[in-house]
Amino acid sequence: METGKNRVELGEMVKYKEENINDDLAKGNSNTVKKGPTFGKRHEQVLLYFLLIFIAYCIRVNLSVGIVAMTDPTASINPDVPTYDWSDKSVILSAFFWGYILPQLGAGWLAARYGPKWFLVASMSTCSIMGLFLPTMAARFGSKGVMASRAIQGFSQGFIFPSVHHLLAKWVPPSERSRLGTFVYAAGSCGTVASMLLTGLIASSRYGWPMVFYSFSAAGLGWCLVFARRGCDEPARHPRITDDERFYIESDLGCADATPKNTPWSKLLTSAPVWAIFVTQCGHNWGFWTLLTEIPAYMGHVMEFDIKSNSVLSALPYFTLWITSFIFSLIADTLINKSILSIGASRKVFNTIGLTIPAIALVLLGNTADYEHTRAVVLLVIAVGINSAIFSGFNINHMDLSPNFSGALMGFTNGFSNICGIVAPLTVQYIVTDEKSQDQWKIIFYLTAGIYLCASLVFVVFGSGEIQPWNESEKIDKEKSEV
Repeated sequence: METGKNRVELGEMVKYKEENINDDLAKGNSNTVKKGPTFGKRHEQVLLYFLLIFIAYCIRVNLSVGIVAMTDPTASINPDVPTYDWSDKSVILSAFFWGYILPQLGAGWLAARYGPKWFLVASMSTCSIMGLFLPTMAARFGSKGVMASRAIQGFSQGFIFPSVHHLLAKWVPPSERSRLGTFVYAAGSCGTVASMLLTGLIASSRYGWPMVFYSFSAAGLGWCLVFARRGCDEPARHPRITDDERFYIESDLGCADATPKNTPWSKLLTSAPVWAIFVTQCGHNWGFWTLLTEIPAYMGHVMEFDIKSNSVLSALPYFTLWITSFIFSLIADTLINKSILSIGASRKVFNTIGLTIPAIALVLLGNTADYEHTRAVVLLVIAVGINSAIFSGFNINHMDLSPNFSGALMGFTNGFSNICGIVAPLTVQYIVTDEKSQDQWKIIFYLTAGIYLCASLVFVVFGSGEIQPWNESEKIDKEKSEV
């Protein structure tokens, strides 16, 4: 926690800077607030968060393609690579979320109370170590061993998003929120692309699928070493940040008082904009994880691509998502900074784009014949790629509603909404009893499209871009008690 001395120094610096700014503004100089170096410490921290989510998604996604190789004796050129005859593959794919949901509420509170740095180091270390042991667990305990490993990995990754959201709320000014926030969260798409491509290539090599888990786990441990040295909970604690950059960040965020606050759960849980985020995130997660976990099966069994081309084509939509996310975020920030759209209107517009267009693409995909390979790939690219607009929609809306409690908000919405990450693959397993049946896949695509549209409508009606009154609940309660 920041010391009282540091808070006094910050208060004095803010007062001094504000006086100078006011003097300059009176003289007609509106370019007073300096942002620090072109690549400042906030950019360094954001890059570290990008790498964290990139590696986390590599680890999270590798089993979607890897399980194809784990159950296919012809996948590797090395006949000594073990393979298994498992009939519960969808259950295995959902196991990650068994542990993922539980820690999220606590993670947001812990990040606000003690700082998220060492929780992130511990969580990624645990996740990486379990990845190293996953091939051994598969050999000794079969599919149940893989489920246990994935559940523990999910539990450890449950600390990541609430902690990163808390860090972004501390390090990223509102005027840069769409761009830098999208850069960080789009790392998930980038990691998905890398994981699908590399998993297919490694699994088909002489090293086989076990090397997939060893490689990504080693990268996770490497990140822990770097972040332990370079990561920092907030600008006030960074030993090398310039005064200009620190003031630019903290004055824009209005966070001169870094005292930890008690989360106003009763007010948070009765807030319509919060529930709008939650419902939208549920809808998005249903579609995202349905497509992410099942695209390799769809491409392999319906479109009949081999594992190498399957991994490439499965990754293509997520590469598109990664690229388009930067386009949408730049447009979003421009519209907000030029006062063309309010923050709330911008979030709703881009959220609608990110859910409605993919819904239309999925309906069309459901009516695509199994021999129309090009059309299927194009529609999958649209369904997943345009979904990137949500990074400038509900995905960063937590920070708009409450900079003080954005970590707790993300913990609540992300944690419980990822129940859909469990239910969606199981629903696919229940409906798609014949993986080569085009009619059964059509039901999945129609269902996902309907959920996307409902989620989009809820956010348009109940979403908001305004800071909520309960963001300063302790201050308000204190003022009332003094009256």
